[in-house]
Amino acid sequence: MTKLSVIVPVYNEEATIEKVIGLVRSVDLGDVEREIVIVDDASTDGTFERLETYGEDPDVSVIRHSRNRGKGAAIRTALERVTGDMVIIQDADLEYDPADYPRLLAPILNGEADVVFGSRFKGRIQDMAFLNLVANKVLAWAATLLFMKRVTDEATCYKVLKTDVLRSLDLACEGFEFCPEVTAKTLKRGYRLVEVPITYRGRSAAAGKKIKARDGFRALWTLLRYRVKR
Repeated sequence: MTKLSVIVPVYNEEATIEKVIGLVRSVDLGDVEREIVIVDDASTDGTFERLETYGEDPDVSVIRHSRNRGKGAAIRTALERVTGDMVIIQDADLEYDPADYPRLLAPILNGEADVVFGSRFKGRIQDMAFLNLVANKVLAWAATLLFMKRVTDEATCYKVLKTDVLRSLDLACEGFEFCPEVTAKTLKRGYRLVEVPITYRGRSAAAGKKIKARDGFRALWTLLRYRVKR
């Protein structure tokens, strides 16, 4: 039976983490099994205390970093523990809806793709800040130009990959450069990438959004670096 591993990198999301876990567990995946691998990146609020309540849950694994290392590092830590055939990245806020999982998994399950991106720009967007929208468009354009493959949403959180494909990328990311590193390496290596529409509900910095302008520049540099790197 096919199994999905849901990787949840989390840092200071006390208010939303339990709801996110509930949404991931409630979505109907048909015959696909699931596991949830959560990496708490040294949260300083009550996030980890909430996660400790899942200690006896056979479908949920909780790992804690002793110091804050970044989203990419948390994903790489989780990747060492996953046992599924496919991996999806799930942020611990409520910007992305796990109800989109079936359509995200379908291209891989049908043998049409090795990698699936959930495109916000093919789907429905609510409350995305204007500067974030511009940055996302620039990164999508850059990825398309650099790798000669149309990409509408390079920076989407919802990336689904066959587990062996993700492990083959030999990730080096520590922070938010996870997305451009995955994009660059999958496109450069010729893996079959499909985009599907998803729903997105943005949140503000005041509500806890963590990505900054410098992360956009770092993402652009990451795309360029892996394009020219042998």
